[in-house]
Amino acid sequence: MFTRRTQNVSTHKGQISFPGGVRDRSDTSLLETALRESMEEVGITPNSVEIIGQLDDFLTHVSYFVISPFIGLIPWPYQFTLSESETAEIIHVPVSALLEKTCMSEGNEIVDDKLVPACFYTHNGNIIWGATARILQQFLKIWRAAADLPNPTGDRN
Repeated sequence: MFTRRTQNVSTHKGQISFPGGVRDRSDTSLLETALRESMEEVGITPNSVEIIGQLDDFLTHVSYFVISPFIGLIPWPYQFTLSESETAEIIHVPVSALLEKTCMSEGNEIVDDKLVPACFYTHNGNIIWGATARILQQFLKIWRAAADLPNPTGDRN
């Protein structure tokens, strides 16, 4: 599940991301931040999430935010409630689609006027790139290893 950010947010306007945001002083942990932000942005109640893991921290190249991603399961189907100020839409992409070789492509992003290697995931006209794509890439590597699936280049993990 991904979100498209509105044009009203201060950074990353219109971009595809995972639910999440900035830690409040009242948050006792980054997990609490993730659950609170998910509730605020898409209406996922914290008690409906089964946390199954945490990925590495990721740095956004332009805004220099450090993202601490958590992986959670929610019941399906779920009744989402979007924050009109933060979330323009929810984008559902099955893991099976993300695992297809044609979904991921490699290229470059411009960071500080320099070309840096990057990956991009495309599904139904939506392009997932930047930190979200890097987080997704790590998640899919773990998924493939757990399922003993080949990676996009055809090699085993």
